[in-house]
Amino acid sequence: QVRLVESGGGSVQAGGSLRLSCAASGFTYTGTCMAWFRQAPGKEREGVATIDTDGNPDYTDSVKGRFTVSRDNAKYTLYLQMNNLKPEDTAMYYCAVPKVCAPRFVAVEILYQGQGTQVTVSS
Repeated sequence: QVRLVESGGGSVQAGGSLRLSCAASGFTYTGTCMAWFRQAPGKEREGVATIDTDGNPDYTDSVKGRFTVSRDNAKYTLYLQMNNLKPEDTAMYYCAVPKVCAPRFVAVEILYQGQGTQVTVSS
């Protein structure tokens, strides 16, 4: 049974940082592309970042230079380091297994996702 459990969300002021974690189980994590996506109330789902099985990251333009995705294959854990947060980053953030390993396709089809963790950035 695939299980993805996110943690690390919270409320910060603009310019602050948060680190999200996602504990994965129930599948071959080391052989799977992983992703983060977010969804704000009333808005469409947005792919934020992906990381392939070789550890190569890819980001949506709005977070490049501010967010860093990484994975620890020994711990079956995915991370998202978010720096210089902006109010427009406010959303529920989800860890996911995407069908296609690229941020622009993450929003199209998700194979598995966690329950999400809320990130709120105040100005």
